[in-house]
Amino acid sequence: MHNKVVYQAAKSLDSLGIPVLRFNFRGAGMSEGVHDRGGGEQHDVRAALDFLDVEFAGTPLLVVGFSFGCWVGSRVGCSDHRVRELICLGTPVNNTDFSFLGSCAKPKLFVQGANDEHGQVAKLESLVARLPGEKSLVVVAQADHFFAGKLHPLDAAITGWLISRGYG
Repeated sequence: MHNKVVYQAAKSLDSLGIPVLRFNFRGAGMSEGVHDRGGGEQHDVRAALDFLDVEFAGTPLLVVGFSFGCWVGSRVGCSDHRVRELICLGTPVNNTDFSFLGSCAKPKLFVQGANDEHGQVAKLESLVARLPGEKSLVVVAQADHFFAGKLHPLDAAITGWLISRGYG
């Protein structure tokens, strides 16, 4: 919840007036529970969406996730009718199965570091090319998985895509 990528994404959304909820998955930070390899964490995402749906009733929701959070969040976001769009940051395609996205036609933004050690750009390009619906991939030059020194281009990718979609 407190790493620079998640914090920057929250700032980018907030700057456009989009309500933001950052949270730790079970077992991370000071949260209760035990890491569940994605199963229980999907419940965490659903609970967050339930909270946002009550607090901001009638507002279309979007899911933004980084790394493991991208995998869990997009899995839930694809199947939840309240979620309108997905933003995947640092998509860990090297060792994680994202084939479920093949049945998800919701608009998707992927932002990836050119030197991401957990998500080779070529693998992500291949995945994105096969996905249905509107999708966009932004590769940030010279960025690693944590976008070290490249938070400004990360912000520009997120805000530019959201503005093009009518936010802000």
